[in-house]
Amino acid sequence: MDYDKLATVMRRTALEAGAKIMEIYNSDDFEVKTKSDESPVTEADEAADALISAALKAAFPDTLIVTEEQADSHSQQADTFLIVDPLDGTKEFVKRRGEFTVNIAYVENGTPTRGVVYAPAKDRLFYTLADGSSVEESGDLALETVGETTPINVSTPDNSALTIVASKSHRDQATEDYINQYATKESISAGSSLKFCLVATGEADFYPRLGRTMEWDTAAGHAVVLGAGGQVLRFDDHTPLTYGKPIYENPFFIVTAPGVELKEA
Repeated sequence: MDYDKLATVMRRTALEAGAKIMEIYNSDDFEVKTKSDESPVTEADEAADALISAALKAAFPDTLIVTEEQADSHSQQADTFLIVDPLDGTKEFVKRRGEFTVNIAYVENGTPTRGVVYAPAKDRLFYTLADGSSVEESGDLALETVGETTPINVSTPDNSALTIVASKSHRDQATEDYINQYATKESISAGSSLKFCLVATGEADFYPRLGRTMEWDTAAGHAVVLGAGGQVLRFDDHTPLTYGKPIYENPFFIVTAPGVELKEA
């Protein structure tokens, strides 16, 4: 893989998809449908998926693309593949809370090594460079001109005063019980894959997820966390979370800065 080309295409494609999503988000009304698993899908999900799929296929015609909105891709497997969630946080989108993201990642032999997470309503863009390190870009976020990029790094945690981030839409009693085992300075909520990025930037020390997720929900954020020096571990045995699993379904997991003294599941 040409990592320079990959970084350029993923960044540009995420920005283009974000612009399309915001057109629909800022309209007076948009269609919301319900998928077979009872989750919502909007015309923004579908428009962004079409845009991203076309761009990735044109740039990387020989690479498998797995995307949430194309069910036929969920039965395909490869050692290396691109994986896409065109609009992560659809519930946040529908409620117009702004905490939704575009996620594009490249997985190699079970590990997401490159990725981009773009939160268009928040004007926050996180991605891995060609060398795998992670940055946040600020400024106008123009397609053709890369703005100021700042290297991001996970925190050096203080186990007597941890900052924990958890899901805004999926925070349940099991999650609360687990979090309560830790000495916390602050517990914050966020939507979509922004939670990964808050760990990557050091704004939070760790993020536990005790609930069903799919690999397209997590791969881009996972890549950004790895490029910032963090870890994404299985909840049950604290081994690295891997990708390319059957139907692309994840077990429970923990996103963490090294040094957090993790409690037993």
